[in-house]
Amino acid sequence: MSKRTFPFFLLMLILNYSCKEEKTNNITKNLTSYVDPFIGTGGHGHTFPGATAPFGMVQPSPDNGTAGWDWCSGYHITDSIISGFAQIHLSGTGIGDLADVLLMPTTKPIDVTKFGNPKDSLPYTSRFSHSNEIASPGYYKVHLEDNNVDVELTANDYVSFHKYTYRPDETPSFIVDLGYAVNWDRPMESSITIENKKLLVGYRHSTGWAKNQKVFFAIESSVPIVNSIFVAEGKSLENGKTTAGAKTGGQFFFDNDLETVELKIALSSVSISNAKENLSKHGTSKSFNEVKDKTGKTWEELLSKIKVETPHDSLKTIFYTALYHTHVAPVRFSDTNGQFRLQNDSIVQTAGWNAYSTLSLWDTFRAENPLLNILQPNRMNDIVQSMLAYYDEQGRLPVWTLYGNETNTMTGNHGVSVIAEVFLKGIRDYDVEKAYQAVRNTMMGDIRGLKPYREYGYIPYTELDESVTISLEFAYNDWCVAQMAKALGKDEDYTYFINRSNAFKYLFDAETGFMRGKSTDGKSWNEPFDPKHSNHREHTDYTEGNAWQHSWFVLHDVSSFIDLHGGNDAFANKLEQLFTENSEISGDNISVDISGLVGQYAHGNEPSHHIAYMFNKANKPWKTQKWVREILDTQYSTKPDGLSGNEDCGQMSAWYVFSSLGFYPMNPASGQYELGSPLFKKATIAVSNTKSFVIKAENTSATNKYIQSVKLNGKSLQRTYITHKELMDGGTLEFEMGPNPNENWGT
Repeated sequence: MSKRTFPFFLLMLILNYSCKEEKTNNITKNLTSYVDPFIGTGGHGHTFPGATAPFGMVQPSPDNGTAGWDWCSGYHITDSIISGFAQIHLSGTGIGDLADVLLMPTTKPIDVTKFGNPKDSLPYTSRFSHSNEIASPGYYKVHLEDNNVDVELTANDYVSFHKYTYRPDETPSFIVDLGYAVNWDRPMESSITIENKKLLVGYRHSTGWAKNQKVFFAIESSVPIVNSIFVAEGKSLENGKTTAGAKTGGQFFFDNDLETVELKIALSSVSISNAKENLSKHGTSKSFNEVKDKTGKTWEELLSKIKVETPHDSLKTIFYTALYHTHVAPVRFSDTNGQFRLQNDSIVQTAGWNAYSTLSLWDTFRAENPLLNILQPNRMNDIVQSMLAYYDEQGRLPVWTLYGNETNTMTGNHGVSVIAEVFLKGIRDYDVEKAYQAVRNTMMGDIRGLKPYREYGYIPYTELDESVTISLEFAYNDWCVAQMAKALGKDEDYTYFINRSNAFKYLFDAETGFMRGKSTDGKSWNEPFDPKHSNHREHTDYTEGNAWQHSWFVLHDVSSFIDLHGGNDAFANKLEQLFTENSEISGDNISVDISGLVGQYAHGNEPSHHIAYMFNKANKPWKTQKWVREILDTQYSTKPDGLSGNEDCGQMSAWYVFSSLGFYPMNPASGQYELGSPLFKKATIAVSNTKSFVIKAENTSATNKYIQSVKLNGKSLQRTYITHKELMDGGTLEFEMGPNPNENWGT
């Protein structure tokens, strides 16, 4: 071997080894390592960084104790104080609640008479630094500076696990403050009792966004409690074993030589007995590290259902954090024995299914629920069963269910949309006839605007605020009922509801090109009219937005909608103007939900989420590709403010998951997914235990964002959508991408 060839050979060997090593690292690196739970904790994302199992009953997480809209989850990245660690939290909502059963480690006796006060008066808060925080799926850790304690959190399906590490020469202890309340929540009745040296039990009943919230708990300590002091209504109670009142709590002490303690907290909506059973079956015999590792593995298995390949780790971080957030809510609500509480205090007993709550249906029917229909079909059966249980209690399907309570938050009746979609996609492990009667009866009611809607064919603006938004959403709900009726052979119902689904035609003003409030005479419009004007919830025809953002909600009959505009070109020109118009919003009470603006398009709120895909229906698919890629690039990042609006229980993230893969459920119940602009060179979706759907876009890049051609299972695809059946059958979708639009494809 010559002196010249040897170095060359060695170089090739090293390069070959390096390539193999990189490939091996790409394969073996845990997908959970790409998840950053701090994404969404800044801006208006409203997510929490704490621990949770997928769809888990509990979500132990830090609470800043700050009252304010951006603290709806209990935490915001701009804060530097932790008030404690409650056991249940909301992921990305625009209203705050929960944060029940607050614990906080302490290192000295404190003034318990100040429990239940605002943050500035609480005696147990501590400063912290974000540099001393760690968060990953199922795990959270922080160092409390004032208390000089390390706190670690994890959780499984039913139980929160806390681990506190104290320093020497301290007084190891912790507090439970059942009077703690911020953001809409107010305790009505609470109690805490020392049942034995290692077990505390009690309850906290409160009212807030959830009007009748009853939380029962059991807290088990790994070491004995040697002393305690209780508080009720601002009065301390020494040497007792129990206390009760509206605002109660206590401080609980361990031996001074203690270094580490593990606490296990189980909750129930039903009873202390059920909380103790949840604890016994899912907590008592398990260690913190055991649960942390198992929950981490559960998350890894879940995230592995979609594997994306890209040279850009930042895209993997955004994608897998989004996929993580889509599996935080809804949350398990039934106990291990199958029981859960309804808002009227009746107790439901499940049989072979798990109940779920935190059903943010106005948000999630758009993409979150469609994603779960692909990745979690069995869980969607349980969610339908849960919705039918709520239907039994209140005589209509849920609108927005929180801790078993109907909050009536937001517009439309999208429990109808969700059940119809689940049914039409072949997920039917529930009483189908009962489900149909539930969707039908819900849409035949009188409340929430249905009475004038049925009388006029739309809701006149003189009858109800937000009349345009509600009418358009009811029209879609009606279409969903019609499709379910048609599939079940209920022809009269089909005809009735399909006719009602034309409500959008009453509200389109051809002169301005917008959906507008119309009077009872069916002729005159609400004046004066400014399409950029927004008024939050009152004295407005639109929900959390303006005419620009709410004039596009016709998911079910886009061809007729295009005709109203005067054809494909006129429609596409108006749609293009949405994205290029200046972003000025007028009004004195502008909705804070209008965020993530691209022109007048507002990605930070759900009504805009389908709009970019409508160009496909106007034979301008390259414009869908252009604007979808613009939204992907500008509205998501790896920073704490990496969401342009409220996460809303997975919807904001579900849009990214779908759109980054290259398709989106523009009309969720149609069974069609509109094609957009894929970000990844390859993505593999495990659609079942035996089938995968592979998406290839080898030459996609920042510049190559336009589709040149598409193949489905090796055959040329000229339409702009794929079907749910094609997806679930498994196969390969191949995109050829380029830097310039191909105006001949898909038209």
